[in-house]
Amino acid sequence: MNVTSISIFVALFALVSVLGMAAARWRRGDLGAIHEWGLAGRRFGTVMSWFLIGGDLYTAYTFVAVPALVFAAGAMGFFAVPYTVITFVLGFLVLPRLWRVARQHGHVTVADYIERRFNSRPLALAIALTGILATMPYIALQLVGIQVTLGALGFPTHGWLGELPLFVAFGVLAVYTWSSGLRAPAMIAVVKDLLIYATIIAALVVIPSQLGGFGHMFAALPPAKLLLKAPDATSLNAYSSYTTLAIGSALALLLYPHSMTATLSASSDHVIRRNMALLPAYSLLLAFVALLGVMALAAGVGTMPEYANQFRQYGPNFVVFALFLHYFPSWFVGIAFAAIGIGALVPAAIMSIAAANLFTRNVWRPYLAPHCNGARETRVAKQVSLFVKFGALGFVLLVPVQFAIQLQLLGGVWITQTLPAIVLGLFVPAVRARTLIAGWLAGLVTGTWMVAENNFKTATYTIQAGAHAMPVYAAVIALIVNLVTVLASSFLFTQSQEEGVEGDFQN
Repeated sequence: MNVTSISIFVALFALVSVLGMAAARWRRGDLGAIHEWGLAGRRFGTVMSWFLIGGDLYTAYTFVAVPALVFAAGAMGFFAVPYTVITFVLGFLVLPRLWRVARQHGHVTVADYIERRFNSRPLALAIALTGILATMPYIALQLVGIQVTLGALGFPTHGWLGELPLFVAFGVLAVYTWSSGLRAPAMIAVVKDLLIYATIIAALVVIPSQLGGFGHMFAALPPAKLLLKAPDATSLNAYSSYTTLAIGSALALLLYPHSMTATLSASSDHVIRRNMALLPAYSLLLAFVALLGVMALAAGVGTMPEYANQFRQYGPNFVVFALFLHYFPSWFVGIAFAAIGIGALVPAAIMSIAAANLFTRNVWRPYLAPHCNGARETRVAKQVSLFVKFGALGFVLLVPVQFAIQLQLLGGVWITQTLPAIVLGLFVPAVRARTLIAGWLAGLVTGTWMVAENNFKTATYTIQAGAHAMPVYAAVIALIVNLVTVLASSFLFTQSQEEGVEGDFQN
């Protein structure tokens, strides 16, 4: 345990905790109203929305897992870069329109919009439950990021001494989320993003210079790590995986409840458009983050004996931490690790708020307390946000980490199945709730079955296309099944209606 690193880490952690508490008095509003607590009164301008949405989408696990994937799988790990660019193009086309509808009718969640648009509580319930289930493992993975960070700092990772720092971190998170709502992660996101940018820029300057420059760094990599395996006579191999992972992930990212919550907190649809144009700056940052995996390969951190125990415990997830421990002084290690730790708190807070909003607005209120007032609704949302956070904490402490990763892969497949209801609802007036429910169910069953066929180890599923084997992201296949089901059931529903009208006319 290095006293300097830990002191800086704790000091920065304390700073953001104070900011989170103070956020309740920032842009004052009635925090007893759910749109103030859960959406910060929809008052965030371009700059705050940029930090909030960026801090929400680029989580601590992103900064741990993307270099780890590049380290383990090579060029395949870079699929995360194009998919974020695609995401913001889609967001530019869809999200401003969704914001206008939500603002006009006072919607707090996307399921609120679904219920009003289709006059269907069952469809709204399906969208809400899908969002909650997809979010829970995502929160757990933020805890995994903090857990690895604490282990890298030298804290024990087993027993009550290993669990105590996690309880403290999420106890603080629970307090400022309860008191300040979405204002807290928005304020903290500014600090988190500045720390992340400073950390990555320093890494881009220092580490390649120690490795002899970028040219030498890439020359040290085996060709199999630099390029995707080319298609052959029988298989498209990594090409189809790379493409469908990028497309499927792009479709899913903005559908997650925490992404929707950050979007609906904007002050206008123009703010959202500007942010969709500006947020690709984060994609550039993500490309630099992925380069950390290349640096780790060139530096050979996986074979350094001083990190052997950590790699046995955490696997490739430790590569970023090994790089900073090896190449930077203790004081900067404290800053870098604080950036990752704080990078877990921001999305975890937004995710817990988003899940609480969905449960309260679209499960608890319509089915259990239809006549409750706004203050009680907000109080229940706060209680649910606590349950979600500490449920995720218990999940990480009691269940193997690999299980959380597998569920998060499944969550990406599930959340993609909400796309037809949201997007078709905005742009296709004739689509009906019953056809969307049929498509959602078909997509959910198909996607889950494909991931289960792979024993929940990967979300890609191999299909035969003539003589070629094509590994394809299961979310994309499930979405195609979903859309085909919607179209087919719409056609059958229209035909049955026309036959009914014709029969009535003849009678």
